[in-house]
Amino acid sequence: PDRITAMATELRKVGATVEEGADFIRITPPFPSQTGEARARLNPESRILNPAEGIDTYDDHRMAMCFSLAAFGGMGMRINDPGCVAKTFPDYFKRFASVTQAVPVIAIDGPSASGKGTVAMLVAAELGFNYLDSGALYRVLALAAQKHGVVLVDEAGLASLAGTMDVRFEGVDIWLDGERVGDEVRGEQCAAGASKVAALPAVRAALLAKQRAFRRAPGLVTDGRDMGSVVFPDAALKVFLTASAEVRAKRRYKQLMEKGMGANIATLLQEIRARDERDSQRSVAPLQQATDASLLDTTELNVDQAVQEVLTRYRSF
Repeated sequence: PDRITAMATELRKVGATVEEGADFIRITPPFPSQTGEARARLNPESRILNPAEGIDTYDDHRMAMCFSLAAFGGMGMRINDPGCVAKTFPDYFKRFASVTQAVPVIAIDGPSASGKGTVAMLVAAELGFNYLDSGALYRVLALAAQKHGVVLVDEAGLASLAGTMDVRFEGVDIWLDGERVGDEVRGEQCAAGASKVAALPAVRAALLAKQRAFRRAPGLVTDGRDMGSVVFPDAALKVFLTASAEVRAKRRYKQLMEKGMGANIATLLQEIRARDERDSQRSVAPLQQATDASLLDTTELNVDQAVQEVLTRYRSF
Protein backbone atom coordinates (compact mmCIF):
# COMPACT_ATOMS: atom_id res chain seq x y z
CA PRO A 1 0.00 0.00 0.00
CA ASP A 2 0.98 3.66 -0.35
CA ARG A 3 3.12 4.39 2.69
CA ILE A 4 1.94 7.98 3.10
CA THR A 5 -1.71 6.91 3.04
CA ALA A 6 -1.00 4.07 5.46
CA MET A 7 0.76 6.38 7.90
CA ALA A 8 -1.98 9.01 7.65
CA THR A 9 -4.72 6.44 8.22
CA GLU A 10 -3.13 5.04 11.37
CA LEU A 11 -2.14 8.44 12.77
CA ARG A 12 -5.77 9.51 12.61
CA LYS A 13 -6.65 6.54 14.81
CA VAL A 14 -4.62 8.04 17.63
CA GLY A 15 -6.16 11.50 17.21
CA ALA A 16 -3.60 13.30 15.05
CA THR A 17 -4.67 15.83 12.43
CA VAL A 18 -3.04 14.81 9.16
CA GLU A 19 -2.61 16.54 5.84
CA GLU A 20 -1.18 14.36 3.09
CA GLY A 21 0.02 14.95 -0.43
CA ALA A 22 1.71 13.02 -3.18
CA ASP A 23 5.14 13.39 -1.60
CA PHE A 24 4.56 14.87 1.87
CA ILE A 25 2.69 14.43 5.11
CA ARG A 26 2.00 17.15 7.70
CA ILE A 27 1.08 15.97 11.22
CA THR A 28 -0.44 17.91 14.11
CA PRO A 29 -0.32 15.68 17.20
CA PRO A 30 -3.26 15.52 19.63
CA PHE A 31 -3.08 17.19 23.02
CA PRO A 32 -1.97 14.67 25.69
CA SER A 33 -5.27 14.97 27.57
CA GLN A 34 -7.38 14.85 24.43
CA THR A 35 -9.14 11.48 24.47
CA GLY A 36 -12.36 9.77 23.53
CA GLU A 37 -15.31 12.02 22.70
CA ALA A 38 -13.33 15.25 23.19
CA ARG A 39 -10.66 14.16 20.72
CA ALA A 40 -13.26 13.16 18.14
CA ARG A 41 -15.09 16.48 18.59
CA LEU A 42 -11.93 18.55 18.10
CA ASN A 43 -10.70 16.35 15.27
CA PRO A 44 -13.63 14.91 13.26
CA GLU A 45 -11.36 12.95 10.95
CA SER A 46 -10.05 10.87 13.86
CA ARG A 47 -11.51 7.40 14.51
CA ILE A 48 -10.19 7.23 18.07
CA LEU A 49 -13.66 6.28 19.33
CA ASN A 50 -12.54 2.66 19.18
CA PRO A 51 -8.87 2.61 20.21
CA ALA A 52 -9.09 -1.11 20.92
CA GLU A 53 -9.10 -1.86 17.18
CA GLY A 54 -5.35 -1.34 17.15
CA ILE A 55 -2.81 -0.08 14.64
CA ASP A 56 -2.59 -1.93 11.33
CA THR A 57 0.95 -2.52 10.09
CA TYR A 58 0.29 -3.31 6.41
CA ASP A 59 2.93 -6.02 6.84
CA ASP A 60 5.49 -3.23 7.30
CA HIS A 61 7.94 -3.64 10.18
CA ARG A 62 8.55 0.12 10.25
CA MET A 63 4.88 0.82 10.96
CA ALA A 64 4.93 -1.52 13.95
CA MET A 65 8.08 -0.05 15.44
CA CYS A 66 7.09 3.55 14.73
CA PHE A 67 3.67 3.39 16.38
CA SER A 68 4.93 1.44 19.39
CA LEU A 69 6.67 4.65 20.45
CA ALA A 70 3.28 6.30 21.04
CA ALA A 71 3.14 4.26 24.25
CA PHE A 72 5.68 6.69 25.76
CA GLY A 73 2.94 9.32 25.70
CA GLY A 74 0.84 7.32 28.15
CA MET A 75 -1.53 6.03 25.50
CA GLY A 76 -2.51 2.38 25.50
CA MET A 77 -1.30 1.08 22.16
CA ARG A 78 -2.20 -2.17 20.44
CA ILE A 79 -0.17 -3.21 17.38
CA ASN A 80 -1.91 -5.63 15.05
CA ASP A 81 0.45 -8.23 13.57
CA PRO A 82 3.51 -7.34 15.71
CA GLY A 83 5.24 -10.36 14.19
CA CYS A 84 5.99 -8.34 11.05
CA VAL A 85 9.12 -7.00 12.80
CA ALA A 86 10.71 -10.42 12.26
CA LYS A 87 11.96 -9.16 8.89
CA THR A 88 14.60 -6.91 10.46
CA PHE A 89 14.31 -6.97 14.27
CA PRO A 90 12.79 -10.27 15.53
CA ASP A 91 13.12 -9.44 19.23
CA TYR A 92 12.10 -5.78 18.91
CA PHE A 93 9.14 -5.97 21.29
CA LYS A 94 11.18 -7.91 23.84
CA ARG A 95 13.81 -5.17 23.75
CA PHE A 96 11.09 -2.51 23.80
CA ALA A 97 9.61 -4.03 26.97
CA SER A 98 13.02 -3.82 28.65
CA VAL A 99 13.06 -0.01 28.39
CA THR A 100 9.43 0.63 29.25
CA GLN A 101 7.41 0.20 32.41
CA ALA A 102 3.87 -1.10 32.24
CA VAL A 103 1.12 1.16 33.57
CA PRO A 104 0.28 -0.27 37.03
CA VAL A 105 -3.05 -2.00 37.52
CA ILE A 106 -4.87 -2.85 40.75
CA ALA A 107 -7.37 -5.62 40.01
CA ILE A 108 -10.13 -6.14 42.57
CA ASP A 109 -12.31 -9.18 41.96
CA GLY A 110 -15.04 -10.65 44.10
CA PRO A 111 -18.61 -11.88 44.34
CA SER A 112 -21.78 -9.86 43.89
CA ALA A 113 -22.50 -7.17 46.52
CA SER A 114 -19.05 -7.55 48.10
CA GLY A 115 -18.42 -3.81 47.80
CA LYS A 116 -15.59 -4.18 45.32
CA GLY A 117 -16.93 -1.41 43.06
CA THR A 118 -17.09 1.17 45.83
CA VAL A 119 -13.67 0.19 47.16
CA ALA A 120 -12.10 0.25 43.70
CA MET A 121 -13.52 3.68 42.87
CA LEU A 122 -12.28 5.17 46.16
CA VAL A 123 -8.83 3.60 45.77
CA ALA A 124 -8.60 5.06 42.26
CA ALA A 125 -9.56 8.50 43.56
CA GLU A 126 -6.98 8.31 46.35
CA LEU A 127 -4.19 7.36 43.93
CA GLY A 128 -5.32 9.59 41.06
CA PHE A 129 -5.67 6.50 38.85
CA ASN A 130 -8.21 5.76 36.14
CA TYR A 131 -11.15 3.57 37.13
CA LEU A 132 -12.92 0.79 35.24
CA ASP A 133 -16.14 -0.83 36.42
CA SER A 134 -15.98 -3.94 34.23
CA GLY A 135 -19.44 -5.10 35.27
CA ALA A 136 -20.86 -1.80 34.04
CA LEU A 137 -19.47 -2.54 30.57
CA TYR A 138 -21.82 -5.52 30.28
CA ARG A 139 -24.74 -3.45 31.56
CA VAL A 140 -23.87 -0.69 29.09
CA LEU A 141 -23.77 -3.28 26.30
CA ALA A 142 -27.23 -4.50 27.29
CA LEU A 143 -28.47 -0.90 27.11
CA ALA A 144 -26.72 -0.30 23.78
CA ALA A 145 -28.33 -3.46 22.41
CA GLN A 146 -31.73 -2.14 23.45
CA LYS A 147 -31.07 1.22 21.76
CA HIS A 148 -29.82 -0.43 18.56
CA GLY A 149 -32.45 -3.16 18.40
CA VAL A 150 -29.99 -6.03 18.89
CA VAL A 151 -31.57 -9.01 20.65
CA LEU A 152 -29.67 -10.48 23.59
CA VAL A 153 -29.28 -13.88 21.92
CA ASP A 154 -27.55 -12.44 18.83
CA GLU A 155 -23.99 -13.25 19.88
CA ALA A 156 -22.36 -11.95 16.68
CA GLY A 157 -24.40 -8.76 16.72
CA LEU A 158 -23.62 -8.12 20.37
CA ALA A 159 -19.91 -8.77 19.84
CA SER A 160 -19.85 -6.27 16.98
CA LEU A 161 -21.68 -3.68 19.06
CA ALA A 162 -19.31 -4.27 21.99
CA GLY A 163 -16.35 -3.41 19.79
CA THR A 164 -17.76 -0.13 18.50
CA MET A 165 -19.58 1.46 21.46
CA ASP A 166 -17.76 4.36 23.16
CA VAL A 167 -17.85 4.05 26.96
CA ARG A 168 -16.19 6.21 29.58
CA PHE A 169 -16.38 6.58 33.35
CA GLU A 170 -16.15 9.88 35.21
CA GLY A 171 -16.49 9.22 38.93
CA VAL A 172 -19.96 7.77 39.39
CA ASP A 173 -21.07 8.92 35.94
CA ILE A 174 -21.17 6.54 32.99
CA TRP A 175 -21.29 7.74 29.38
CA LEU A 176 -22.32 5.78 26.28
CA ASP A 177 -21.61 7.33 22.87
CA GLY A 178 -21.55 10.81 24.41
CA GLU A 179 -24.75 10.35 26.46
CA ARG A 180 -24.88 10.08 30.25
CA VAL A 181 -26.54 6.74 31.05
CA GLY A 182 -25.62 6.03 34.67
CA ASP A 183 -29.18 5.84 35.97
CA GLU A 184 -30.36 3.59 33.13
CA VAL A 185 -27.38 1.27 33.46
CA ARG A 186 -28.00 0.72 37.16
CA GLY A 187 -31.60 -0.36 36.58
CA GLU A 188 -32.79 -3.94 36.99
CA GLN A 189 -33.42 -4.36 33.25
CA CYS A 190 -29.78 -3.66 32.38
CA ALA A 191 -28.59 -5.85 35.25
CA ALA A 192 -30.65 -8.76 33.93
CA GLY A 193 -29.42 -8.13 30.39
CA ALA A 194 -25.82 -7.99 31.59
CA SER A 195 -26.06 -11.51 33.01
CA LYS A 196 -27.19 -12.79 29.62
CA VAL A 197 -24.59 -11.05 27.45
CA ALA A 198 -21.73 -11.83 29.87
CA ALA A 199 -22.29 -15.53 29.32
CA LEU A 200 -21.48 -15.25 25.59
CA PRO A 201 -17.84 -16.08 24.73
CA ALA A 202 -17.74 -13.81 21.66
CA VAL A 203 -18.96 -10.86 23.72
CA ARG A 204 -16.35 -11.39 26.43
CA ALA A 205 -13.66 -11.64 23.76
CA ALA A 206 -14.86 -8.41 22.12
CA LEU A 207 -14.86 -6.55 25.44
CA LEU A 208 -11.43 -7.86 26.42
CA ALA A 209 -9.56 -5.39 24.22
CA LYS A 210 -11.89 -2.57 25.26
CA GLN A 211 -11.23 -3.28 28.95
CA ARG A 212 -7.49 -3.33 28.37
CA ALA A 213 -7.73 0.02 26.55
CA PHE A 214 -8.60 1.62 29.91
CA ARG A 215 -5.04 0.92 31.03
CA ARG A 216 -3.60 4.41 30.78
CA ALA A 217 -1.07 6.42 32.77
CA PRO A 218 -0.72 7.03 35.62
CA GLY A 219 -2.53 3.77 36.52
CA LEU A 220 -5.79 1.85 36.61
CA VAL A 221 -7.99 0.40 39.34
CA THR A 222 -10.56 -2.06 38.05
CA ASP A 223 -13.11 -4.37 39.61
CA GLY A 224 -15.00 -7.39 38.35
CA ARG A 225 -14.86 -11.18 38.42
CA ASP A 226 -11.90 -11.98 36.16
CA MET A 227 -9.84 -8.79 36.15
CA GLY A 228 -6.80 -10.39 37.78
CA SER A 229 -7.14 -13.83 36.24
CA VAL A 230 -8.00 -13.00 32.61
CA VAL A 231 -8.02 -9.31 31.71
CA PHE A 232 -4.92 -8.08 33.57
CA PRO A 233 -2.90 -11.16 34.55
CA ASP A 234 0.16 -8.91 35.04
CA ALA A 235 -1.62 -6.55 37.47
CA ALA A 236 0.67 -5.03 40.11
CA LEU A 237 -1.81 -5.98 42.84
CA LYS A 238 -4.62 -8.54 42.74
CA VAL A 239 -7.20 -8.55 45.49
CA PHE A 240 -10.08 -10.97 45.91
CA LEU A 241 -12.52 -8.97 48.00
CA THR A 242 -15.36 -10.81 49.68
CA ALA A 243 -17.68 -10.87 52.71
CA SER A 244 -20.18 -13.30 54.15
CA ALA A 245 -23.40 -13.70 52.20
CA GLU A 246 -25.35 -12.38 55.17
CA VAL A 247 -23.33 -9.17 55.34
CA ARG A 248 -23.55 -8.67 51.59
CA ALA A 249 -27.33 -9.05 51.76
CA LYS A 250 -27.52 -6.40 54.49
CA ARG A 251 -25.33 -4.04 52.47
CA ARG A 252 -27.45 -4.49 49.37
CA TYR A 253 -30.61 -3.96 51.46
CA LYS A 254 -29.21 -0.68 52.81
CA GLN A 255 -28.31 0.52 49.30
CA LEU A 256 -31.78 -0.21 47.97
CA MET A 257 -33.51 1.43 50.91
CA GLU A 258 -31.38 4.57 50.52
CA LYS A 259 -32.56 4.75 46.90
CA GLY A 260 -36.17 4.48 48.04
CA MET A 261 -36.56 0.98 46.64
CA GLY A 262 -38.34 -1.75 48.57
CA ALA A 263 -36.35 -4.83 49.52
CA ASN A 264 -36.45 -7.94 51.69
CA ILE A 265 -33.24 -9.17 53.34
CA ALA A 266 -34.27 -12.84 53.23
CA THR A 267 -34.97 -12.60 49.50
CA LEU A 268 -31.74 -10.73 48.86
CA LEU A 269 -29.76 -13.35 50.77
CA GLN A 270 -31.32 -16.11 48.70
CA GLU A 271 -30.55 -14.26 45.47
CA ILE A 272 -26.93 -13.61 46.47
CA ARG A 273 -26.33 -17.26 47.34
CA ALA A 274 -27.92 -18.35 44.06
CA ARG A 275 -25.79 -15.91 42.09
CA ASP A 276 -22.62 -17.05 43.87
CA GLU A 277 -23.42 -20.59 42.80
CA ARG A 278 -24.08 -19.58 39.19
CA ASP A 279 -20.97 -17.41 38.98
CA SER A 280 -18.69 -20.10 40.36
CA GLN A 281 -20.09 -22.83 38.10
CA ARG A 282 -20.43 -21.00 34.78
CA SER A 283 -18.26 -22.25 31.92
CA VAL A 284 -17.18 -18.77 30.77
CA ALA A 285 -14.95 -16.86 33.23
CA PRO A 286 -16.14 -18.53 36.44
CA LEU A 287 -15.77 -16.53 39.65
CA GLN A 288 -12.67 -17.73 41.47
CA GLN A 289 -9.75 -16.28 43.37
CA ALA A 290 -6.64 -16.05 41.20
CA THR A 291 -3.75 -18.07 42.57
CA ASP A 292 -1.64 -14.93 43.02
CA ALA A 293 -4.45 -12.75 44.41
CA SER A 294 -4.57 -11.82 48.10
CA LEU A 295 -7.80 -12.40 49.97
CA LEU A 296 -9.52 -9.46 51.65
CA ASP A 297 -12.54 -10.41 53.76
CA THR A 298 -14.51 -7.26 54.60
CA THR A 299 -17.16 -8.92 56.76
CA GLU A 300 -15.88 -7.02 59.79
CA LEU A 301 -14.59 -3.95 57.91
CA ASN A 302 -16.27 -0.75 56.84
CA VAL A 303 -15.60 0.87 53.46
CA ASP A 304 -12.85 3.20 54.70
CA GLN A 305 -11.01 0.32 56.37
CA ALA A 306 -11.24 -1.80 53.22
CA VAL A 307 -9.91 1.07 51.09
CA GLN A 308 -6.98 1.65 53.45
CA GLU A 309 -6.13 -2.07 53.42
CA VAL A 310 -5.96 -2.11 49.61
CA LEU A 311 -3.82 1.04 49.61
CA THR A 312 -1.47 -0.45 52.21
CA ARG A 313 -1.04 -3.61 50.16
CA TYR A 314 -0.35 -1.62 46.97
CA ARG A 315 2.15 0.72 48.62
CA SER A 316 4.01 -2.19 50.18
CA PHE A 317 5.24 -3.32 46.77
